[in-house]
Parts: sequence; structure tokens; C-alpha cells
Amino acid sequence: MSDSLLSIDDLRTWFDTSKGTVRAVDGVSFDIRRGETFALLGESGCGKSMTALSIMQLIPQPAGRIVSGRILLDGKDLLALPEAGMRNIRGGRIAMIFQEPMTSLNPVLTVGDQIGESVRKHQGLKGAAERERIVELLNAVGIPDPRQRMGEYPHQLSGGMKQRVMIAIALAGDPDLLIADEPTTALDVTIQAQILRLLRQLQKKTGMSILLITHDLGVVSETADRVGVMYAGHLVELAGREEFFREPKHPYTKKLFESLPTMGKRDQPLAVIRGSVPSLAQEFRACRFVDRCQFGWQTCRDTAPRWVASGRDNGVRCHLWDPAIEHKPAATPEVMESPRRVPAANLSQAGSPLAVHDLKVYFPVHKGLFRRVAGHVRAVDGVSLELQPGKTLALVGESGCGKTTTGKGILQLVRPTAGSVRFGDVEITRLAGGELRRQRKDIQFIFQDPYSSMNPRMMVGDIIEEGMITQKMGNAAQRSKRIDDLLEQVGLSSEVRQRYPHEFSGGQRQRVCIARALAVEPKIIICDEPTSALDVSVQAQILNLLKRLQSELGLAYLFITHNLSVVEYLADDVAVMYLGRIVERGTMREIMENPLHPYTQALLSAVPVIDRDSRRQVMRLEGDLPSPANPPVGCHFNPRCPRVMAECRERYPETIRNSDTHETACFLYK
Repeated sequence: MSDSLLSIDDLRTWFDTSKGTVRAVDGVSFDIRRGETFALLGESGCGKSMTALSIMQLIPQPAGRIVSGRILLDGKDLLALPEAGMRNIRGGRIAMIFQEPMTSLNPVLTVGDQIGESVRKHQGLKGAAERERIVELLNAVGIPDPRQRMGEYPHQLSGGMKQRVMIAIALAGDPDLLIADEPTTALDVTIQAQILRLLRQLQKKTGMSILLITHDLGVVSETADRVGVMYAGHLVELAGREEFFREPKHPYTKKLFESLPTMGKRDQPLAVIRGSVPSLAQEFRACRFVDRCQFGWQTCRDTAPRWVASGRDNGVRCHLWDPAIEHKPAATPEVMESPRRVPAANLSQAGSPLAVHDLKVYFPVHKGLFRRVAGHVRAVDGVSLELQPGKTLALVGESGCGKTTTGKGILQLVRPTAGSVRFGDVEITRLAGGELRRQRKDIQFIFQDPYSSMNPRMMVGDIIEEGMITQKMGNAAQRSKRIDDLLEQVGLSSEVRQRYPHEFSGGQRQRVCIARALAVEPKIIICDEPTSALDVSVQAQILNLLKRLQSELGLAYLFITHNLSVVEYLADDVAVMYLGRIVERGTMREIMENPLHPYTQALLSAVPVIDRDSRRQVMRLEGDLPSPANPPVGCHFNPRCPRVMAECRERYPETIRNSDTHETACFLYK
């Protein structure tokens, strides 16, 4: 009997659009063995998710169609089954965890109703037996108090819990194959570690296979048995995990590795993959990567590379590895622009320090018919920070700890309950109306989602100009010239000023948002997760841009993130936040190389790494962040802390100075 559970052979999924035929999946072939995890890696737009939807036959209709190929499950071609037959396969033998749980779960049905639908369909259980199976599934995915949770709605759950519910729904039919489409994208590293550990445990218990779709090389290293790399609709490399990370072969794969930010690359720009994934609304007759490849030569432009196999597990689609082709070229050196440093005298003039002292942002909780205040959500509960000109302070922590609210409180986008925010000699919390608008010229905000932070009905030029008009900067001709200069500064053509936000890629939209922030000549930019949903290649472009602009303009950044590899590359100082308070702060090297607070240690140990030998000792954090409306008595971290002591449950620890630059709020260092 074959050890392949699923075999995909020359799969082609095309879409008929107004721009022509889009070849989203264009000749993909690979096997998934029983009990293994197969990772499908690549940039957005390469066809990874469409390959998964093709397996499930959930292609958007009527534009989409599978034009050729075979999808064999235990030797049976799924493409030959009628729709009624596929309904038994979906959720039964093959289940899928979709990328965004909030949009995948029905907001008007309880958790129990949504899991029960699969239980009834694929196991035929009803009544008490159905309810017990739902409780069993919620227990299996680690959701506490399952009998209560099954009666709750998706909006009542945290991001990590919603993803666990999605896994419970997928497991309801005891699938042989679980397709996980970016199951940890935008999750905190601690929640990501819990989800990945859960999938490994379930796989070991049930023996199911997993198709993992991701662009995170660290996740691939820690979970995958074999790896396939997709580019522009087809596979360009296939390898076992060990060989893949030891010696990646395709130039595209190598570039993905080189794009990763690390501490060792702090003094140099990150390698970027120039250009973008080509339009799939064309018939390719040459190498699809040639315009972005530093090895590309005339053969690549004349002939499409063939698949060169090296055993069952390995292969690459590249002329460089084709033994039939002689006289292969060396790589063309790539010229990287070195950041232009602003002289120290200029940096001192770049702006005044931003000093935040004991900042508190509380939101009232109203209850009853008369909306009486029954308590407060302490989103930010006494935060003190200092940001120097030309420096980057990273604010890290799990979602819900108050990072974004801190940034908004500094800029007075939400009014603080108490505390001080001083910029030079100005107390920002005392400003209002026109005075506050004028002060915002010095401090700008780049939001996490560039698309939702821009007006979809305004063209890019108008979006960038809006702030200049508000601040009464220049005349129309001067503003127009500045818009062109700004677009060039962030790596976009001045021609794009006549386009709308929906016409850009995610990375390009983020560049527009950076140009908008720069338009009013700020001294400080608050960056709220500006690269969290971007591919590593696009992330590298944005990080290079931010670093270059800081060097040229002397900008200071408050960089809000949960991506600790970005912190290593970009930050000068780090503040770690937990449930509204700073629990540790220090220089980047102090925090990353010598973390003292157990929460910081747990965050760092949860980061998936490519080199398993360099992994820190794992400190597992169970459960989710407590509610800021009802924080734990004593140290807020004590219910999750692996080193909790009796006094931790009695009072909150004072901040201890461990060195001139390193502080920790923990009883371990009193």
C-alpha cells in the first residue's frame, strides 16, 4: 500500500477575469504522506491558498475552474466526484482551518452550534451525544470551561481561542488530512506557540497528515517534515526539512532566507527581492522569476526551466541545476544603498525627547438600564517611557496588553485618564482643538492595517496632501512637488498619485501611509505593527525604508510590534508590556540577550527559530491574557508565571533598576 495519502498531479486552476485568464495554479504536483506535515511556502499571490481551495473544491464560482490535473485521496480522484460526494469528503476526510478565524466563524451562531454542525454531518450524533462530543472537542483543543464556552459567540473569544474553535470544527469529522492556511498569522508568539504545539499533539494522537500553508520560515522549521516552495502559480523547489534549511537551492528560496531580519544584520540593509510576483494573467514561456533573479541570463528569458528531480523528496525548477545546460553564469552583484547617516549635530536638532510619565487610559464599563459605571477597563495602567531623537523604542507584548492604546494615548487619539506626555517643553495632554492639531505635526502615526487607514474614495495624492492642507503647509504647487518627492522617497513613482488604495499591494499601501506620515515633517512616528501581515520579502523593503528615513531625517520611532526578529534588527531600546504596565525595559541587547522578567523570557522562548540548536529553553505560557477590567491581585502575571511566589499574589512589585539602562518589575530581583 502506498504511503501517500494525497497526491496532486499537474493541477491547474484558472480564473476568467476582465483582464484575461489568471493562471492561479499552473501545473502543481506533490504528495502528502500519512502522518507527515507538508509545508507550502511562498509570497502572497503565489497560489498557496488557491491550491488548498482546489483540493477542497471550494474555488469561487463561476469565474474559477480546474482545467486539468488529478487530486488523488487514497488513489481516488476527487475531481471525478459529484458535489454530493465532495460534501462527505469536506470536513470528513479533509478539513481546513482558514486564515482568519473571525471572518470564517458565523457571528450569529454560538461556538457549540458551529461545531455541532460538523458533528451531526460527519458523525451522525444528536442530542446529548452531540453535546458531549462538542465538549470533548473543546477540551481537546485546550479551551477551559468548555460547557460554558460552547454557549458563547465568536466575539466573546480572544484571537487564540477563536483559532482553537476553528481547529475543533476541523477535527469534528476525524479528518485524515488537515489543511492549515496561515493558522498563526497575526497571532502573538505565545499564542502561536500554543497553536503549533496543539497541532503537533493532535497529529501525534490521531495520525492525521497536515498541509501547512505559511510564509514564516521559523514556523516551517519547527513543524514541517517536507517543504514545497511556490512561486507564480507553480512549485520551484521541493525538499525534506533538514536539507531545505541546510542548503536551499532555488534563487527565490535563497532570497527569502536573506530577507529575514536578524541582530547580525543591524548595520546593513536587508536583502530584498526586487519587483513583485508577476501577473498570472499571462502565459509564461520563460522562467517566471527571471526579472527578480540575480542569476538570470538569456536562457532563462528564452526557455522555461524544467523540473530537475533528485530523489523522491527533492527537486528544483531552475536552469542553474539542470545538468543538460552548460556555461551557467555567476550571480550579478546587487548594489545596496548604504544608509546615509545624519551628522550628530543634526540629530540633536531633530527633535526634543518624548517623555511619557505614569500614563493611564481607562475605559468605563457601563451596566444596567441607566448605564451606570460598574468598573473600568484599565487598558494602560501607569506607563512611563522616554524616546530620544533619532532612536527606535520597541514596545512589545501580547495583543490586548495595551500597546496600541499607549500609542494612541500619546498622540491623544484617545484621551488619557491620567499621566503626562511631554514633547520638549509642551505638555500634550493639556492641548485641545487647534493647538493639538498643530502639535500632531511633530508626532505622526502609521497604523497596522494600511488599507483600512486610508479613505478608499480618495486618490493617493489627495491622501498624502490632506495633512499638509490641515497644517497650512505651502501653496498647491509646493504641495504637489512635495507629494512627488515623498513618493520617490518611499520608493514609488509619482505617477501613482492618481491611483486609489485598492490598486496597490499591501507593501505599496504601507509605503503610501509612510509618505502620508512624512508629509508634515514629523520628528516622531508611532509605528503600530506596520509589517505584521506582510511577506518577509515585503517586510524587508519596509524595514530598509524605515531605517533609511531615520538615518536621513533623524526620525524617532515608537515601534509597536510582537515580531521579535524585527526588534533585533531595528530597535535601540525595548519596553515589554503586560496587562497595561511595563514589566521590563532596557537596551535591545539587554532584553534580547539577558531577559530577566519571566514574561520576557517566555516571549523570547516562544519565537520559532530556523536553527533549532539556537532555541532558548522553552517556557510555556498557558491560558490567555487576563481581562484588564479585572486584573489579578498582586503581580498581574502571577496566574501564568512558572516562577510565581507567595508575595507575587499579594502585591504588585516595584520596579528594580538592574543596571543604568535595565529595569524590571519582578520580586525575583528585589
